[in-house]
Amino acid sequence: MPKIVQIQLEPEKAFDPVAQAQALRSSGIAFRHFEVTKRSIDARGGKVRYQLAITCYTEGENPGTETYEPIQNAVGNAPEVLIVGAGPAGYFAAMECIALGLKPIVLERGKPVRERRRDLAQLTRSHIVNPESNYCFGEGGAGTYSDGKLYTRSDKRGDIRKVLDTFCFFGADADIRVNARPHIGTNKLPGIMEAMRAFILASGGEIRFDTRVTDLILSDNVLLGVKTEKNESLRGIGVILATGHSADDIYRLLRSRNIYTEPKAFALGVRAEHPQGLIDSIQYKRAERGEFLPPAYYSLVTQVQGKGVYSFCMCPGGIIAPCTTQEGMIVTNGWSPSKRNNPFANSGIVTEITPEDARDWEEYPGDPLALLHYRAQVESAACAVAGHTQAAPAQTIPDFIKGKLSAVLPECSYTPGIVSADLRTVLPQAVAQRLQKGFSDFGKKMHGYVTSEAVLVAPESRTSSPVRIPRDPHTLMHVQTAGLFPCAEGAGYAGGIVSAAIDGYRCARAVAVYAGILKD
Repeated sequence: MPKIVQIQLEPEKAFDPVAQAQALRSSGIAFRHFEVTKRSIDARGGKVRYQLAITCYTEGENPGTETYEPIQNAVGNAPEVLIVGAGPAGYFAAMECIALGLKPIVLERGKPVRERRRDLAQLTRSHIVNPESNYCFGEGGAGTYSDGKLYTRSDKRGDIRKVLDTFCFFGADADIRVNARPHIGTNKLPGIMEAMRAFILASGGEIRFDTRVTDLILSDNVLLGVKTEKNESLRGIGVILATGHSADDIYRLLRSRNIYTEPKAFALGVRAEHPQGLIDSIQYKRAERGEFLPPAYYSLVTQVQGKGVYSFCMCPGGIIAPCTTQEGMIVTNGWSPSKRNNPFANSGIVTEITPEDARDWEEYPGDPLALLHYRAQVESAACAVAGHTQAAPAQTIPDFIKGKLSAVLPECSYTPGIVSADLRTVLPQAVAQRLQKGFSDFGKKMHGYVTSEAVLVAPESRTSSPVRIPRDPHTLMHVQTAGLFPCAEGAGYAGGIVSAAIDGYRCARAVAVYAGILKD
């Protein structure tokens, strides 16, 4: 049997097969072949090392040589499955449909991935928001232009390796199978999305861009299909709703059609941006990172007033982006290119918002969309404070902790620009108080983190859906509406690219079971 061995190497030797072999031999490990199967960084104790998991093969044992290929069937005339949304959940659902011999029809309100770039440029340079084409809507969903992080703890939900292998098949770097925190990069994801689209179309599936769903075709609590803004009526053996966490109109549509939804906790806060070199020096405890170490990341968490304050979607060498889907609102998020070679590091610093928080807002008692309204009010307040453009309110970390307006703001990667503001006028009082204490705690955990070189940009509000579309845990079908399969982030059942992809192919299989094509 192959043996998995853990070794540590200095950064200068960690990628050298000769140094790896010498380390194995010095540990008394016999092998004929070996391969690195996991790579992570251990910076504890002030001495940075790479931790390598190496699979060793002896005489007669050989590494597997099989290469992964998705199953491709000709499905042009097969039973049709409607998939609303062309993000990772939608595309992985489509590919699983093809593997099962079903024809996916993907309906995407936005544009193909490269065409989105023009609208993103308009947003960042001219502050013009296209509500159908932005950082959240369009081919690839929010994940395509928000970094491509593949780190997940969703190993109990499904086959993570299948997701990584699929991305590699369509053009991702093979290192995503090895790195402990795999990352594709916003610059590489468009090509991968296009390759996945070509696969779906070549198999006989359909992808319809600029096609927004506006109504549902219902009969006696059974969903038969959907209607679009183009006055089309489309029917299928099931509808997979994979619209992402920002499709507010879909939540309102479900409510208007008496399809049960409920509020779901999400997280709200700010984007914290530091010079990347500062984060490197704090984490690696050395003046210069050097060529063998990647830009450093961090993960922080503390408890304040009985709720967590924590880092979210940390982007080494990244950029803060404007991610609103509507005029009159400010939303921030972060992304990184594959090399993570920008001069700043940014991370969401957020705290949990529960339905109890929304109950303090008396306008929406008992409303299943209460947290949606709560989120919208914060985003609208940010826009108003910053001058009703896409410029965002900002404050240095020390000034935020002290409740003091920043006289000077450091340079920031947020292209539409930042405006000095007291973030307590943007964030709900309880949120601001928790974040103030949270940043004070983080400064004690990471000495140098609380600095006037670091700027907070508000708000980070699209961490996950503020609405859940409940489904049966076994059938994955809506608890009251047959034929409706709420899927991934927009339904409250995923939290990133990998978990969304897993949920997509699980929902495709659930549709096949519902239609009697696949046994349970």
